[in-house]
Amino acid sequence: MKSHDCDIMFCDTMARRILPCLRAEMVCRLVQQRGISQSNAARRLGVSRAAVSQYMKKKRGGTFFKLSPDMDILLDRWAEAVADNGGTITLCDLCRCIRERSPDFH
Repeated sequence: MKSHDCDIMFCDTMARRILPCLRAEMVCRLVQQRGISQSNAARRLGVSRAAVSQYMKKKRGGTFFKLSPDMDILLDRWAEAVADNGGTITLCDLCRCIRERSPDFH
């Protein structure tokens, strides 16, 4: 992925609007695809069991947007890192992918 200059306004949008949607999708992958219990997922993520349930029901994280193939891969890597306690993915990885998908996304 190509590099970019960080922008505080985009970082703020990413943290408030985009990251919760991505987290909800990642939680669904942990539970539905990897078979991790909601309680175990909550423990691994450092959130409550109720939060995981809300992510699963899309009550938390809101409506999701269409995933690019690159974002789909990153979400799988994120779920794998959480499930296996290995590997890394950073917020910057997610941000770069979103910016490349739609540089004007706000």
